Amino acid sequence: MATPLTDQEKRKQISIRGIVGVENVAELKKSFNRHLHFTLVKDRNIATPRDYYFALAHTVRDHLVGRWIRTQQFYYEADPKRVYYLSLEFYMGRTLQNTMINLGLQNACDEAIYQLGLDMEELEEMEEDAGLGNGGLGRLAACFLDSMATLGLAAYGYGIRYEYGIFNQKIRDGWQVEEADDWLRHGNPWEKARPEYMLPVHFYGRVEETRDGSKWVDTQVVLAMPYDTPIPGYMNNTVNTMRLWSARAPNDFNLRDFNVGDYIQAVLDRNLAENISRVLYPNDNFFEGKELRLKQEYFVVAATLQDIIRRFKTTKKGSHGRTSFESFPEKVAIQLNDTHPAMAIPELMRIFVDIEKLDWDTAWELTRRTFAYTNHTVLPEALERWPVALLEKLLPRHLQIIYRINQVHLDVCTGAQTLAETERLCVCVFSHFSSVFHRFRNFSELEPEKFQNKTNGITPRRWLLLCNPGLAELIAEVIGEDYVKDLSQLKKLNDFVDNAALIRDISKVKQDNKMKFAQYLEKEYRVKINPSSMFDVHVKRIHEYKRQLLNCLHIVTMYNRIRMNPTAPFVPRTVIIGGKAAPGYHMAKMIIRLITSVADVVNNDPVVGNKLKVIFLENYRVSLAEKVIPATDLSEQISTAGTEASGTGNMKFMLNGALTIGTMDGANVEMAEEAGEENMFIFGMRVEEVAEMDKKGYDAMSYYKRIPELKYVMDQITSGFFSPTNPDLFKDLTDMLFKHDRFKVFADFEDYMKCQDKASHLYQNPKEWTKMVIKNIAATGKFSSDRTITEYATEVWGVKPTDLKIPPPNEPREAIEETARALKKM
Repeated sequence: MATPLTDQEKRKQISIRGIVGVENVAELKKSFNRHLHFTLVKDRNIATPRDYYFALAHTVRDHLVGRWIRTQQFYYEADPKRVYYLSLEFYMGRTLQNTMINLGLQNACDEAIYQLGLDMEELEEMEEDAGLGNGGLGRLAACFLDSMATLGLAAYGYGIRYEYGIFNQKIRDGWQVEEADDWLRHGNPWEKARPEYMLPVHFYGRVEETRDGSKWVDTQVVLAMPYDTPIPGYMNNTVNTMRLWSARAPNDFNLRDFNVGDYIQAVLDRNLAENISRVLYPNDNFFEGKELRLKQEYFVVAATLQDIIRRFKTTKKGSHGRTSFESFPEKVAIQLNDTHPAMAIPELMRIFVDIEKLDWDTAWELTRRTFAYTNHTVLPEALERWPVALLEKLLPRHLQIIYRINQVHLDVCTGAQTLAETERLCVCVFSHFSSVFHRFRNFSELEPEKFQNKTNGITPRRWLLLCNPGLAELIAEVIGEDYVKDLSQLKKLNDFVDNAALIRDISKVKQDNKMKFAQYLEKEYRVKINPSSMFDVHVKRIHEYKRQLLNCLHIVTMYNRIRMNPTAPFVPRTVIIGGKAAPGYHMAKMIIRLITSVADVVNNDPVVGNKLKVIFLENYRVSLAEKVIPATDLSEQISTAGTEASGTGNMKFMLNGALTIGTMDGANVEMAEEAGEENMFIFGMRVEEVAEMDKKGYDAMSYYKRIPELKYVMDQITSGFFSPTNPDLFKDLTDMLFKHDRFKVFADFEDYMKCQDKASHLYQNPKEWTKMVIKNIAATGKFSSDRTITEYATEVWGVKPTDLKIPPPNEPREAIEETARALKKM
């Protein structure tokens, strides 16, 4: 068995949060004061905490800019294959602390701010979350950008700069109320507007057939204005770019139509064009076929493809750049994050055929070799289906191209059983890769080489170093710090599972995190939390398939047990549930209302005391996840087997030392493979059993009649025990559970209760609990987004990750040329 590092070895190590040098600190203080005066035009007498945050953000940004420019120079010099990640969502959260960590500035900045008499945590709290995503899909995109930069890939994220991100959730009288997320109202210090790269995007119009081919004419033009955000890799001087497009009306927009002199109305109508990037659609795993949404989807791909082609043509080789598209798939890989940017395929065909005048077969071959597509969901309501009439009106040329592609596809698929089956799989014909392939079984049998599976991952920089520094440092002390870029090294912790010192230290880090979060909850929710209780956490979008209702039934069951036998031994719990419901999703909003009603009753019952508390976390978002995840003991991952494509929240909890209670669904399956099923609390039906039940029919009433605790809970909810002023308040919920519950909550109830009791029993033995925690952390290596991106790079995009360090800004330009030559030899 290996031994932990000695004190001397620890002292030799550089902290994973960076070096504190006297010169570094002095330089940071000087830069901070300069930005306070010259950028913000304030002095210490009138500056607010927000001013101090902006001064620090600009100071840190200065350290990014030189590396950012250097990285682009390096890519120009080396001319590598570039990867373009197209996503309608990037759920970035906050940028300041992540940047300090990736540049190795965290400790020096902490010291500088302390010497300036300011509070670093207070400044970090001033930053608005960039909430440009709904949940898993957008957060995965953000983790992927971090990994692509850390792995030295020439990669770009492309999306929309929504003026209003995911709504702010307020809980009023137990109900979710939405407020606009005006995240840009104070400005964004991390972005750089690039009006010189503004591009036209066309809508509407008609197609004219000419001797030179099809022409899309009489269109309405909207301009796409790019805003660039730097994406730093971890300690490698690579700073990639996320380019988000904002819609702008051209100067003549609608003015030509107003020859009667209504100039004011014509100017006001410019909003119609600019609405395209106004707001993020707040739907997660649900398709809403609105014209504005289709405009957003086309807007981002049309602007992005023009940008990609401009960059492809601009090359160091030859004074005129590239004129042939022959090498396009060798130099460009485009990854579509779910179906939202799928219009990129007919759009690239339109550019190749109509504008660049390639013949159809050549264009089609280039397009197929360039694109890859990832499918993220197995829920039918999430699949996009656009009315033909809408497409014909908005994008007439693209509809023609889609028809032609579809015909080619139908010719290939004559063996498919039905036309409907063929059409359902149509998106797959466009690209050379798709992820959740059990949805597309017929098609994968037709062209198996197109289909792969990629297990998702999370970036350990944000989801360990940033949010849980105590645990990150502790792990570095035991196994060294290289795990930050190679998470598989965590398996070395298996050698220390029985190490008394590590068991004690891991337990202490968790307790410290819980104390801190308990203080936060008391401050925000005025509820006294028992910090030695088990923190049982269920945070994700509110959706029937994620089964927050099953959790709620368990809470009421625990409550009933305490009331019926107040003196019986009970392992104290704090149940924390959080998440947003789509504004138009009635059932999800009712689930929130039930949880808040149950919380009101439980938290105010003197018989319960501090044995059980229920908190609904308001406005769950990335920055709140960073607080709650490190404090969690038990992570709830309880969706019906076969409904979650993957999930990454489960991985974040596992990495931060929580144990998982969950079904064999999504990434839980692989987590159980890595950690061993015996080191998780697995319950419920498996995929095959769910399928079997679907065949023979699910009878909710039979469970209700057979299980006394379930019957009692349902009778309480139905009779108005939790809503005395409105006994029928939860009728829609109870009707759904009894009559048309697609996700079979009652079927897993009994097993879930037994599994929860097992978790409570183990929690009474802190040593054994912590041993299981260490085994889980040790098994998390597979779930790094670095591993996911390495697989995409080598198996899909045809690029190689590199640990070459780009020369820093203080080295001469020749160093870049030298590194570029080294890259080409690899």
